[in-house]
Amino acid sequence: MSLKPAVSNTDHAQGNLNADLVIVEYGDYQCPYCGAAYPVLKELMNQFGSQIKFVFRNFPLSEMHEYARAAALAAEAAALQNKFWEMHDAIYENQQNLNEHLLLELAEELKLDIPQFKSDLKSSVLKAKVDEDFESGVVSGVNGTPSFYVNGKKFEGGAEDLFQLVGADIK
Repeated sequence: MSLKPAVSNTDHAQGNLNADLVIVEYGDYQCPYCGAAYPVLKELMNQFGSQIKFVFRNFPLSEMHEYARAAALAAEAAALQNKFWEMHDAIYENQQNLNEHLLLELAEELKLDIPQFKSDLKSSVLKAKVDEDFESGVVSGVNGTPSFYVNGKKFEGGAEDLFQLVGADIK
């Protein structure tokens, strides 16, 4: 399966934004497998970030994970204050305690404008962004989280396997 739509400037990206190697993760902030992949992806970016464009798209599995959608909205609300990746990381680093109170605490720790953050959490624009990410995952063939796409093609491995792929691709 291939990635639909292609990565664009509406996506959250880090690393080398002009890299030839583009990795997209569809993730759920409450998914234990995404939580386990998180430190591996951090290490991948620490080692190869200058050669990779890493993109995160929301894929909250709300039926299984009570706070997944709230967390996705919190990350999107933080993005409006230029703190997407900080919130993304803070949520994964505190995943075992995830609830709506924690999301507010994290926003405070990140020194976000809290009234703005609370207002943005209710924004139909942010809800639409999360829904669009989710729908793009469905049409791209995502059937669980985390799901990875490398240069637009579904990657049939886990986060650890990306190291081998990236190492081989960069050499």
